[in-house]
Amino acid sequence: MPTLRVHRLAAATAATTTLTTVLATLGAAPSAHAASGLHVVQPGQSIQQAVDAASPGDTVQLLPGTYRGSVRIATAGLTLRGAGPNSVITAGDAADGTAGDTVCAAAGHGICVVGTDRNPLGGITIEALAVAGFQKNGINATATDGMTVRAAYVHDNGQQGISQEKSTRAVIVGNEAAGNGQSGIFLANIVDPEGDSSGGAIDTVGTVVSGNRLTGNRIGVTVRRLRNLGVEQNDIHGNCGGVFIVGDETVPRAGALSVARNRVVANNKYCPPSGRLDHIQGTGILLTGAEGVSVMDNKVRDNAGASPMSGGIVFFHSLVGVANTRNTVVTNNAVGNSPADLVDREGDSTNFFDRNRCSVSEPAGRC
Repeated sequence: MPTLRVHRLAAATAATTTLTTVLATLGAAPSAHAASGLHVVQPGQSIQQAVDAASPGDTVQLLPGTYRGSVRIATAGLTLRGAGPNSVITAGDAADGTAGDTVCAAAGHGICVVGTDRNPLGGITIEALAVAGFQKNGINATATDGMTVRAAYVHDNGQQGISQEKSTRAVIVGNEAAGNGQSGIFLANIVDPEGDSSGGAIDTVGTVVSGNRLTGNRIGVTVRRLRNLGVEQNDIHGNCGGVFIVGDETVPRAGALSVARNRVVANNKYCPPSGRLDHIQGTGILLTGAEGVSVMDNKVRDNAGASPMSGGIVFFHSLVGVANTRNTVVTNNAVGNSPADLVDREGDSTNFFDRNRCSVSEPAGRC
């Protein structure tokens, strides 16, 4: 899989190429629908109107500027593309009265991508733009298939930066999520922790979360009740917690996924208790109620705190009493974490630890 540097270079190149292409297109035909399949939007125009006018496979291209109001996408194969982080979608009503989507706005989200359980929305791409300042989620997707979020800057939203529920085959690469109230990237079977949990964990059919920079959030990446995906080569630092893999008593269990080659450093921000969950501070990679997770080749260092979840790589007891089982923790570089680099107080004999570089483990003997 490409390195973090390659992802960032690709994202920057894509944004530059996009801006060049758009400016060239506008010079030839400066209309709202500049070419067949291309809908160009500039500040003072409505993104939602362009999205509603688009056909499957079309591109809605935003020029640099600030666009106020929410956007709802329900057309398969649509691309919503900015010209880099200077194309900003933010909360509030446009001063010129340009309309956004009222349903998405009422829910508190920035961009809503909406399919159904029977008919998942396929082939959506969101790239090279910023989404900031919404009450709930910056990008909120439900029941999608093959959705790509690339080179987005999603920051200072009240809950999740990028959220996907009941979705498969996602590609979330080369984004930056910062200062969001919950997770930078949140992937789940169902978002509501108290919602219907029937059916167990969903097979994502190979979702990829790679090359993202996640900082200043409550949690960098949360994966809840999902299977068959990879969280790899991300830069995760300065959050309260780095990576959380969360399962429960449903079957199939959460797991059968990879957390590999990430940089998870100094996630020491303090986040107060929430509901049944204790405060979070100093957690690198945490598994709770998970099975068959491979935690491999990560750099996990300087995560320190006094929470029950604090430490480098942590097996934490599930709030519904489900143990972590058959997980593999190998060849990680876990140093300088407190109270320990590896924390496995559950002691399930099916979990496997080998060739990790670390100094302190609980219990002793895991390093």
